[in-house]
Amino acid sequence: MAERYHFLSVLFVLSLSASLVLCRNLSPGSTGSAPTTATLDVSATLRQALRVLSFDHYQALDQEMKSFHHGGGAAASGGFTLELHSRDFLPTAAQARHTDYKALTLARLRRDSARVKSIAARLALAAHGVKRSDLKPLAEEKELAATARAIKGPIVSGTSQGSGEYFSRVGIGKPAKPFYLVLDTGSDVTWVQCQPCTDCYQQSDPVFNPSASTSYSPLPCDSPRCHDLDISACRNSSAGGSSCLYQVSYGDGSYTIGDFATETVTLGDSAPVSSVAIGCGHDNEGLFVGAAGLLALGGGPLSFPSQISARTFSYCLVDRDSPASSTLEFGGASASGVAVAAPLLRNRKLDTFYYVGLSGISVGGEMLSIPPSAFAMDESGSGGVIVDSGTAVTRLQAEAYEALRDAFRRGTAGLPAAAGVSLFDTCYDLSSRTSVDVPTVAFHFPDGRELRLPAKNYLIPVDGVGTYCLAFAPTKAPLSIIGNVQQQGTRVSFDLDKSVVGFTPNNC
Repeated sequence: MAERYHFLSVLFVLSLSASLVLCRNLSPGSTGSAPTTATLDVSATLRQALRVLSFDHYQALDQEMKSFHHGGGAAASGGFTLELHSRDFLPTAAQARHTDYKALTLARLRRDSARVKSIAARLALAAHGVKRSDLKPLAEEKELAATARAIKGPIVSGTSQGSGEYFSRVGIGKPAKPFYLVLDTGSDVTWVQCQPCTDCYQQSDPVFNPSASTSYSPLPCDSPRCHDLDISACRNSSAGGSSCLYQVSYGDGSYTIGDFATETVTLGDSAPVSSVAIGCGHDNEGLFVGAAGLLALGGGPLSFPSQISARTFSYCLVDRDSPASSTLEFGGASASGVAVAAPLLRNRKLDTFYYVGLSGISVGGEMLSIPPSAFAMDESGSGGVIVDSGTAVTRLQAEAYEALRDAFRRGTAGLPAAAGVSLFDTCYDLSSRTSVDVPTVAFHFPDGRELRLPAKNYLIPVDGVGTYCLAFAPTKAPLSIIGNVQQQGTRVSFDLDKSVVGFTPNNC
């Protein structure tokens, strides 16, 4: 191993998007005197949407992120802070940028659908006690290439990398080198592409060379961390002993395969964290759009927060069409400082996802008639509501979605309707409007807590000529998902000790 230190800065595309939210404390079961309408600035939101098509913004971000150490630092509480950027402003994304906003929207929705199907399938299997390794065990092979061929099967995972919507610079190795990584609350294994490549996709930075890092150390097959993997295999070494191989497959056909090792990880200007278990992927394929890999923020034992014993972390995401940055923080404020506190629930069958105790939804200040069972998780681990950074559009069970959609349509009867677009069935032609008033939409939690969304978080542009659609969608799965479009502009925090999910508006 070379004596020279290298720092791998990982792109961390945060499969998460956050939103501006207004909040109130209300008596349970009522919406009090909450406003019934919200104003959507059509001109401003359409103008911002079209900015993402401009190449100049890609160039500006590329220059901004040349220096890794300007990308983060210590959080106010002494933890770590990272800057986050929208996926579509990743420097190399300009090479594959869309020429019109509708094409971009359709690409986003395709990624989103793949991710939702993947999450639903993984949770359905977990509810029935089926593990991914039961579906396709990873055979022990002498050669990594043979291993890759052996495991290209129908293995289901909780994420689709194509859905990652935010990224950051993270340092990997010693000395550290900066790389772009996807950020994802629906994943537990952090990984980066590694030399030598059996099959690597194009990324923004040079591929990480583990031999150039003095802190890289392969994990043996009998290590506890290797046993924590859902799917693993052993490879015998010429020097004796065996090393751990990992594999993660995704619902859209993406996958990563390679050596499981410990390495030094550095976030911004913070002190390096040593001996973090990560995947060193030699065979990788999928819709990663220039990212070097993924920073896993799930709730499992191998996720980054779990490995650094971070009991609180939070993120706030600016609009995905904005070139501005927002932040991810580890060790930030506890639940006592949030505006809306909701119960953080966990699934006994699968610890990756963060569930929230949602009790209802209101439209135009009126609670919808939705049975509590639509948001409840049963004893088998089926159902419930998760907060997910990688899913864009909030998914609701059909009955709940139809109640929301129908109430919203009644409140927008005066707006000119437009044809549906992809998974959106409620759209409007706002090309002649500069602003419109629409019914408020709010999530309700126990103890009368309410998270009221700004209009731009649920009525969004889908093309460049003024077509806007209601950004909710139905799902046939029992699971509901609060997506990142609805989270934009709100700091979403997770306090694992107090079992609280916090929502604080205008705190990016």
